[in-house]
Amino acid sequence: MNLTSKRPLFFLLILLSGLFGCKQSPSISNNEAQSKYSIYILGKDGQEYLLESDQLDSGLLLPEKDGVPLNTREMDRSVIVKNGYYYHLNRKKSALIKYVLKADQLQEVQSMPLAQFSIENYRWIGGDTLLLTGLGSPDFKQVKFSLLNAGTMKPIKEGNMEIPVPSGRFDNMSVGFVKKQGSKLLVGYTYHQQLGISNYTTSDTTYITELNYPQMTAVKTAKDTRSTYPGGVNTVQLSAFNDAQGDFYFMACPGIALGNRPELLTAVMRINKAETVADPHYFFNLSSAIGNHAYGMWNLGGGKAIVRAERKDLFKGLGDHYSTPHFEFYLIDVKNNKVLKKLDLPLDKGTRRECVLVKDNIAYISVNSSSEGNYIWKYDLKTGALTKGMQLGGNTDFILRIDKLR
Repeated sequence: MNLTSKRPLFFLLILLSGLFGCKQSPSISNNEAQSKYSIYILGKDGQEYLLESDQLDSGLLLPEKDGVPLNTREMDRSVIVKNGYYYHLNRKKSALIKYVLKADQLQEVQSMPLAQFSIENYRWIGGDTLLLTGLGSPDFKQVKFSLLNAGTMKPIKEGNMEIPVPSGRFDNMSVGFVKKQGSKLLVGYTYHQQLGISNYTTSDTTYITELNYPQMTAVKTAKDTRSTYPGGVNTVQLSAFNDAQGDFYFMACPGIALGNRPELLTAVMRINKAETVADPHYFFNLSSAIGNHAYGMWNLGGGKAIVRAERKDLFKGLGDHYSTPHFEFYLIDVKNNKVLKKLDLPLDKGTRRECVLVKDNIAYISVNSSSEGNYIWKYDLKTGALTKGMQLGGNTDFILRIDKLR
């Protein structure tokens, strides 16, 4: 990444959130055996690894022994995982590449040209139809999209979204969420001002533009000044979800690692089913309830979610934000605006990580603990019991992401 670009510092933290981001053992299943999960590891020596496994409940995996080392000039943890495949934008080749892990190596399957594009958000529209929303590089001013068939890796439609470009003192922007609402598309975003290589600021406003789909022409734009930076780069960490009733919840993230407006409130906001603007009567003030800023939100079903919140008393600033264990996990009730409890887990490190997935009433939570090691913990959604599952040992420094592979 060009550190002299005008991209806000929080995107530099993509590199830092995991720092920041071989033969298989019997506990690893190869692609032909239909592995269920993938694990992305950053090693103590800076090497990155991809592992696949048929379970996360127990055992010990060593990335240097059980994983596949990655070429970080070709791949990083901003990866989309589905149906046994990995999709990643290779900026050097100006292409979206589809990979499979096979025969102890990451193999390219197909590719599709995708130039001057920086992915901010991905959304599976249905089946193999994938919508990528991003910004035109290198200035990060124009919101662009690529609608494609991920099965054939052929474009369906590409172009610009009719969303206002930055103006005045704001010189770049970020897209935080994309939600399909019938024949409409709702895009949440905000604007930023770069103050220097290591400093930036953010507008105090969340913007939501309603677009016609798939024309991508604007219908209207709503502004909400209750908080800023809606959602986040969801190839790195999830911050929004649809519930079973069709309501859409998203986190506004003004903390230093994203919006860098720490005087504003981290909150959960909601777009009700069939509506196109944030509910003016709903505002879950997480900063007040938890006492800290939060980044990342994962749906558990039944109106419950897990959020990952920083402990501002434990880190000094951006320089040690990725490396200092200071993150806690909370169970929240988004329907009733309540923090139900802090999960009894070790303090976690890594600024932003894709670290929670749910399967069969178990929430698997990866925790990078300096004192207890790197584990994938199991949280029983019925009983509330927390137990250690799989351990990632050996060269493991950070578990950067865990994903359902199938």
